[in-house]
Amino acid sequence: MFPDKNSPAVEDPNSTKRSDETLDTLFQGEIKLYQDCNGYRFSLDALLLADFLTCHNGEQIADLGAGNGVIALILAHRHPSLSITGVEIQLGMVGRAWRNVQMNGLQERVTISQADVRTIQKNFTPESFAAVVCNPPYRRMTSGRVSPNAEKKIARHEMTAGLADFLRAGSYLVPIKGRMALVYPTLRVVDLLQSMRSANLEPKRLRMVHSFADAEASLVLVEGVKGGRSGIDVLSPLFVYNKGNLYTPEVEVILAGRTATSRQRCLEE
Repeated sequence: MFPDKNSPAVEDPNSTKRSDETLDTLFQGEIKLYQDCNGYRFSLDALLLADFLTCHNGEQIADLGAGNGVIALILAHRHPSLSITGVEIQLGMVGRAWRNVQMNGLQERVTISQADVRTIQKNFTPESFAAVVCNPPYRRMTSGRVSPNAEKKIARHEMTAGLADFLRAGSYLVPIKGRMALVYPTLRVVDLLQSMRSANLEPKRLRMVHSFADAEASLVLVEGVKGGRSGIDVLSPLFVYNKGNLYTPEVEVILAGRTATSRQRCLEE
């Protein structure tokens, strides 16, 4: 069984890789995870978001739309005092996420819950987490080509829940002064900031992500504080690649599993 009352039983998590999966690694093999060959697969977005989140020792963190569990695994691996709960609606991805948790020996600090963010109150009590992290679907249902693959379709498009649903769930889960961090495309940054305020999550930290120094920003990282005062810190931009298509030193550090920013993100209380 998953260590969560809302999650169903699955096959032995120590079983070998299935024929429709790949076994992938992060941080020079320190994290291993199964992913569907044709389904939704994590990208650099997840690593940047896990690095961006401000956390404090001993906190309970929720990951909304956890997918295969990659952000929960990264946070638990990098910050041994944290406890993380991944929340995912798709049963197949819930099962794979839990197999990944056990494969990495993190079952004492990471749980996976099958739940719908639109009805989060059915599964969790209010203000039960110090912070929430979320990599929500980026596209509206009418935007772009919709993948025939169910995993990709639900993860990329707002098929079952939209941005406002994830933000309302995050606001429900954290207390006043609790935090929620998200990654989102810059094309929808106004939607994100407006929706955060509507959910009583005041944007406090913002960082633009550019593929190259001379390219327009493609992603934005934002962290909001529930009930926070107005005023935002706009951080220096993050560049992913150098001119030679090599990762920048900051991104290389993130890919190595170390804290890339000058300010330690998991702070002592």
